[in-house]
Amino acid sequence: MTDFDQFENEEDTPKSKTQIKREMEALQEIGKKLLKLSKNQQKKVPMSDTLRDALAEADRIKHHEATRRHLQYIGKVMRTEDYEAIDQRIALFDSTSAAYNKLFHQLEIKRDALIGENSKEELSNYLADHPEIEDIQLLRQLIRQSQKEMSQEGKTTNRKKLFRFLRETEEKRLGL
Repeated sequence: MTDFDQFENEEDTPKSKTQIKREMEALQEIGKKLLKLSKNQQKKVPMSDTLRDALAEADRIKHHEATRRHLQYIGKVMRTEDYEAIDQRIALFDSTSAAYNKLFHQLEIKRDALIGENSKEELSNYLADHPEIEDIQLLRQLIRQSQKEMSQEGKTTNRKKLFRFLRETEEKRLGL
């Protein structure tokens, strides 16, 4: 039996110190991103009370070296968290991330479809997908005003309002 035979499964192979260090640094980076979020955004990220307390403590630390050590602690706490879900939620707040851009483009496409030729069909599909919408009358009004605006070159006020309405609805749905 060779040394390699005893580690047939990848899960059985021990991690190298370098790999462990890279993973810890990645968790610390997620912690840094969490610290950059506003308090309101932090509330919307799924995490344990221990991690919330660690983030609150980080705000009180002013010394550079103490901040570095505290980030290591946050990385350690992150090991027990669902860090992938946390990172995905952070990406939705970051306007430079692919997830944010994807959501933005989907909303633009939905807005244009609601204004387009099959607007009644699109609206009924949208309302079926979003039963939580309370102010349907406002949505219909924004669609009508946006359609009128399409004939007037240069005006975008109502299209922006419609986009904002769609974005706020999606943010409520995602818990952002």
